[in-house]
Amino acid sequence: MLTLYTAPGSCGRASHIALEESGLPFEVRLLDLSAGDQRRPDYIRINPKGRVPALITASGVLTESPAILSYIASMATAVQLAPCDDPFALAALHAFNAYLASTVHVAHAHGRRASRWADAPDAIAAMQAKVAENMRACFLLIEEEYLRGEWAMGSAYTIADPYLFTMTGWLQGDGVDLADFPKVADHYGRMLERPAVRRALAAEKG
Repeated sequence: MLTLYTAPGSCGRASHIALEESGLPFEVRLLDLSAGDQRRPDYIRINPKGRVPALITASGVLTESPAILSYIASMATAVQLAPCDDPFALAALHAFNAYLASTVHVAHAHGRRASRWADAPDAIAAMQAKVAENMRACFLLIEEEYLRGEWAMGSAYTIADPYLFTMTGWLQGDGVDLADFPKVADHYGRMLERPAVRRALAAEKG
């Protein structure tokens, strides 16, 4: 049994959706980040970083969304969530997820977690002021260069799709209009129709 620690609306939503798609046995434990659950000793013992997501497996604990998503895809035998038989396509998938993790997520985090990078109020305000511009630039690149088919990696649904879906859901709060990106908007709507996505969103609401 896999155990996923995540929080509503967080990047852990991607791993939650992937587990719902996978056919693997799992349970989800929701943390309240606003209450500081991620900093409590019992969770720090699971993930010393004090962040979500964290996935408890039979072999140990995994953290970081790209690693967790990759593990889920590797373990899922009932469905194919990654092009494991095509080295280039698999590398391209990991490259896309790495971009989401290292660039898009960081651009978003500058709005809500700017104090991770600066202490001066002016510096924090400057980072926050750039969030909409940076997120818009990220999604323009995704719109024009990445989305070339029905799903994030083309014609096949993969672990990149719940990850992209999760970050697309942050755009409105970041001051970016999803309507400016028709391909991304179509992808987001298509994801909302998937039963796995609906189950994950319902679970987040309790």
